[in-house]
Amino acid sequence: MKENILNNKHLFDDEELSLRPKLLNQYIGQEDIKGMLDVYIKAALKRKESLDHILLYGAPGLGKTTLAVVIANELGVNVKTTSGPAIEKAGDLAAVLSSLGPGDVLFIDEIHRIPKVVEEVLYSAMEDFVIDIIIGKDSESRSIRIDLPPFTLIGATTRFGDLTAPLRDRFGVVFRLGFYTQAELELIVRRTAAVYENAIDEQAVKELAMRSRGTPRIANRLFRRIRDFAEIMNNGLVDLSITNSALNKLGIDKKGLDQGDYLYLNGIISRFNGGPVGLESLAAAIGEEPATIEAVYEPFLIQEGYVKRTPRGRVATKRAYNILGLEYTKEDNE
Repeated sequence: MKENILNNKHLFDDEELSLRPKLLNQYIGQEDIKGMLDVYIKAALKRKESLDHILLYGAPGLGKTTLAVVIANELGVNVKTTSGPAIEKAGDLAAVLSSLGPGDVLFIDEIHRIPKVVEEVLYSAMEDFVIDIIIGKDSESRSIRIDLPPFTLIGATTRFGDLTAPLRDRFGVVFRLGFYTQAELELIVRRTAAVYENAIDEQAVKELAMRSRGTPRIANRLFRRIRDFAEIMNNGLVDLSITNSALNKLGIDKKGLDQGDYLYLNGIISRFNGGPVGLESLAAAIGEEPATIEAVYEPFLIQEGYVKRTPRGRVATKRAYNILGLEYTKEDNE
């Protein structure tokens, strides 16, 4: 048993011991994206130019914010972060952009939620590194132009389809972050255990990774909760027994599905005979916000084959019936 217990601190350099990696070679997963970014960053540095604007999209928790910080670190520049809802008017955007230095990175999370009036100001900033602001009212209003240093905008969104075409087209690089493999999540769990200086059983590593829905943020969140159980009930050791006990108490099953997922699947099957059902109707039936269903529940359930989106609405698949222990009779849905 002892040889299966990992006290991982020796596996990582001191500079790596934080949950957010600093450089590309410390960032686990998204290998194709990392390979392309390495080329783009080196080319920009060689030409002494700012990196082209980058759009990152994908389900929550896949590392979009972390990757933006990594890019800034690789470029050797500062990064300023904000979010779409925080930029309410053009003046807010002007204040943020005016604070950037040459080559700096501006990271805007939830960029799909930027107001239309702000988005239109952002176009000239991205293309020409200038912004035009209207000051004053009525007959006293006038336009002023503010020159900006070359900068890199990194936008992140969980709702790629909500971005307007003019904004999407102004990003020179667009990456979709995918769910993580079991092996990649195991690496992340080991690294997180090393950061917290927790000994962890190799079987526990595999179990936690398996139940993390392919998502690093979930793996790290669940590890912190398991760590609490281990501290009180197992002298701090995260082994398979304490991992299973903690995850079962948290309502996370062997497939990584939680109570919200089962509520969603039951809603389609029991209330709408397996579908098809529209998003708004389903949301009303289970008492959940449509945006939460689309951003939180559906990406993983669709990826794993429990649900299909069709032109007529959401449809539960045979796999959804099986996991609920129900007989599947709608072969025409497959």
